[in-house]
Formats: sequence, structure tokens, C-alpha cells
Amino acid sequence: MPRLMSVAMTTQAVIERRKTVTRRKGWTFLKPGDRLTLCRKVQGRKPGEALDRLAEVEVVDVRREQLRDVIPRSDGGWPYAAAEMGREGFPGTHPRDFVEEYFLDAQGMTLDDLVTRIEWRYLDESEG
Repeated sequence: MPRLMSVAMTTQAVIERRKTVTRRKGWTFLKPGDRLTLCRKVQGRKPGEALDRLAEVEVVDVRREQLRDVIPRSDGGWPYAAAEMGREGFPGTHPRDFVEEYFLDAQGMTLDDLVTRIEWRYLDESEG
């Protein structure tokens, strides 16, 4: 049975199949080939509230990286950082704003902290 993953902040990007990457504070147990069910909300549902499943995906890449790796560097890191914002479901967002809002401010992390970068493919795209 696939593990459930909340994508509350990027629901529309998942529905449109634009989001193919997420970064999580944990999730170090994942490996390529694992399957996930992406849901609107997993935790914090009210009693009887249905689970809104949005997509079934297969993990294609898992790696650990420092948060600072997402922020553009003077040595040419901007193309990676900009592309990652689109993959994360936040096209046009400056990577520094993304890191600050979702990791530094919200979770009290630092730029030196490691996160798990998870990349997937949508199963409905490859099966039909």
C-alpha cells in the first residue's frame, strides 16, 4: 500500500501534473520505486472527513541536500534553483523566498540543514 503524502500547498500543481519534486525534513526511508499517494490533506482531518486522493506517483530519485543548495549562488547555481521552483510547484517564486517561508520560518531550520529531495513520475501518465 502506498504511503500518503500531503501536498496541501501545491494541490493545483499536482492536479495539473506540474509538480514533480518536493523537499521534506524527514522521509529519509524513501527509495526509487516506492509509490506514494498524493493527497490534499493527510493529517489534521476532522472525524469522518474523507481523504482527498489527488494522484498516484512513483519515486524516481531521492537524495539529501542542504537547503542552501536551492538558493542561487554567484557561481552559476541560478538555473538549477529556478528550475527547481517550477518542479516544486512554485514557478516564478524566488528560491530564497521559498526556502525562507517553508523551511527557515515555518520549521526553524537553517541553510545548513539537510532536507530530502523527492522526485516522482505520475503513474497515470505512463500507464495510459
